[in-house]
Amino acid sequence: MVSDGYLTSRGARRAAGSFFASIFVVATLSMRTMIPLRVFAILTNIILIVTAIPTHNYGTLILHAVLLPVNTYRLHQMLQLVRSVKRSVNSDLSMDWLRPFTTERKCAAGEVLFYKDEKADSIFYIVSGRFRLVESGIELPVGALVGEFGMLSPSNTRTQTLECVETGMVLSVTYDQVEQLYVQNPAFGFYLLRLFSARLFQNIATLEQRLAQHATPPVAEPKPA
Repeated sequence: MVSDGYLTSRGARRAAGSFFASIFVVATLSMRTMIPLRVFAILTNIILIVTAIPTHNYGTLILHAVLLPVNTYRLHQMLQLVRSVKRSVNSDLSMDWLRPFTTERKCAAGEVLFYKDEKADSIFYIVSGRFRLVESGIELPVGALVGEFGMLSPSNTRTQTLECVETGMVLSVTYDQVEQLYVQNPAFGFYLLRLFSARLFQNIATLEQRLAQHATPPVAEPKPA
């Protein structure tokens, strides 16, 4: 009788755990963004670990004991990314948060990174050296972001030619990677769009300032009597 009762209780716990885990699995499959998906995945891991201990289901226990820290770390990464982009929008427009998703590329003087009207597929972040937009003659400083407008334009084409004037290094990230980050968390896309817009207005202000400097006529010095 004791054995039968123990088995019945054990089976009931296993059934209850499987039922709640199934609910969380279904909820997880219905999620469209990554942060809620990770949260429900973590809850599923915890429930299955708790139910696996009394039932001695060591396979399930080991599997979800491994998945739990993985899901927790991925959730932390995504939350940190959104915070970094938001902080960048509200402060100095820094693009340092993009570094983990980029590929380094060394450029020699005279090298052209892309030409006007060619198909655009990447954004570049200038780490060192000197780079110039050929058509406008604008020299980009270290820390500048270039190539983002090709992603936003309907034709996905470059609006200018980018040339390396002095040997340096850039970080590149593909549009596909940016789109994947947006799909994982729409909040990232919202702040990224705000960041691009802020940089656009910043570039316009810089260009207007330079044009004003060139347009200002030199002040004539008074002639000696």
